[in-house]
Amino acid sequence: MPSPFPPLYAILDLASIDGAAAGVPETLAKAGVTLFQIRDKHAAAREIFEASRRLVEQLGPRGVHVIVNDRPDIATMTGAGGVHVGQGDLPVEEARKIVGPQRWVGVSTHNIEQFRLASSSSADYIAVGPIFSTLTKANPDPVVGIEFLRTVRKLTRKPLVAIGGITIESAESVFRAGADSVAVVSDLLQAADPAKRAKKYFEIAARVL
Repeated sequence: MPSPFPPLYAILDLASIDGAAAGVPETLAKAGVTLFQIRDKHAAAREIFEASRRLVEQLGPRGVHVIVNDRPDIATMTGAGGVHVGQGDLPVEEARKIVGPQRWVGVSTHNIEQFRLASSSSADYIAVGPIFSTLTKANPDPVVGIEFLRTVRKLTRKPLVAIGGITIESAESVFRAGADSVAVVSDLLQAADPAKRAKKYFEIAARVL
């Protein structure tokens, strides 16, 4: 686990790896992004496998950490940097058995009970959210808000990743509330210049953290 934890966590769907926006990961990596997650709830396992393998081969040699959402088996088979599990996926310790001690296991939390369980687990980092309302999930969990982030920051020394509706305008308040990293989807992928947008996040993090 690097210290400090990467302040920007880019979430990618398959379209940003294989589709019209296929150059985005390389562009973001050149801008300094070192942590990516492949998340596509509608893709088949084979598609996730192939995309993960390509991204690891493309960016892994540059020190980029590729995390596979939901699938510890695919993370292991492709040599990815780890897996991220949600509350409906395998428990942290079961995912850990598959990926081993060297790869990361991250976990999403949406309330205080889930957070306490995650904090006492072997999870390498804990995602908290949604901080703000988000349109990137069909059935998002209730918004937890900035105050929840401040509360849970006091409960663990594990890196905290804030996720859900975060934009360049709200990032500073999220970092100040205790996040080590912000997970961003739309504000990166839909930006006219993703590299320039990523650098703005780094500037904010450097000023606050």
